Amino acid sequence: MSAIDPWLARASYLLPQHALSRVVHRLARIESPRVQPLLRWFVRQYELNMDEAAEPDIAAYPSFNALFTRALREDARPLAGDDNTVVSPADSRVSAAGRIEAGQIFQAKGHHYTVRELLGGEEDLAEPFRHGYFVTLYLSPRHYHRLHMPLTGTLTHMLHVPGRLFSVAPRIVRHVPRLYARNERVVACFDTHFGPMAVALIGAQNVGSIETVWAGEVTPPAGQPYSCSEYPDREITLERGAEMGRFNLGSSVILLLPDHPLELGAHLMPEAEVQVRGALGRFY
Repeated sequence: MSAIDPWLARASYLLPQHALSRVVHRLARIESPRVQPLLRWFVRQYELNMDEAAEPDIAAYPSFNALFTRALREDARPLAGDDNTVVSPADSRVSAAGRIEAGQIFQAKGHHYTVRELLGGEEDLAEPFRHGYFVTLYLSPRHYHRLHMPLTGTLTHMLHVPGRLFSVAPRIVRHVPRLYARNERVVACFDTHFGPMAVALIGAQNVGSIETVWAGEVTPPAGQPYSCSEYPDREITLERGAEMGRFNLGSSVILLLPDHPLELGAHLMPEAEVQVRGALGRFY
């Protein structure tokens, strides 16, 4: 831990977080041959493995966002286990994982937040997870940024909760209390064979845009009202491992699972790398 981390966290309170994110949103979508040097630098700097991409030629990407949200080859991330296996929704690093204790989720040493807070104050949605399980995953700039289903599920509810846009880098998460419950987020709730499942897509600094495959870009543009919650007007069922959404720039995902017998993988230690569609644990 760096001695300057607490100062960086304090400084982040003063930033015009949403204004900066709107600027980055526009810049990342500029389509011009002039962005090619930036894309090539980014690939080198963060050691992106373009051999895994469905389109490995950097020149085929017209904008930074197109590269950032690139698709992978069909065979790049095999689906682990069977229908009882919970798979990772993202290429990511583990921030924390374990049991939810009386509705409290561990964020970092000395910091917790509640399931109810995370789910926008919706007590009925929070109750099934009060003694369930959670996995918090951090997507760094070098990761693949499309998101996939941990289990087969039918969408029951979607929340869009307004909030701040603090950075979710670990050095900031350690010093901002209740960060995940304070940041803007989109929460998708599903009915699965094992009970309710919630996938919280956390907005962050420079990440003012979150998409789902059923609703498109959920985060509204500046000047438009926030939609607090929505119920699907048609049945939306997504299979385990299927694409469910994406971040337009990196952030974090918090997976909530019900109080059903589950063995989380021993590999889910802080800073451990996991791959999308790889095993996180298994219901029994």
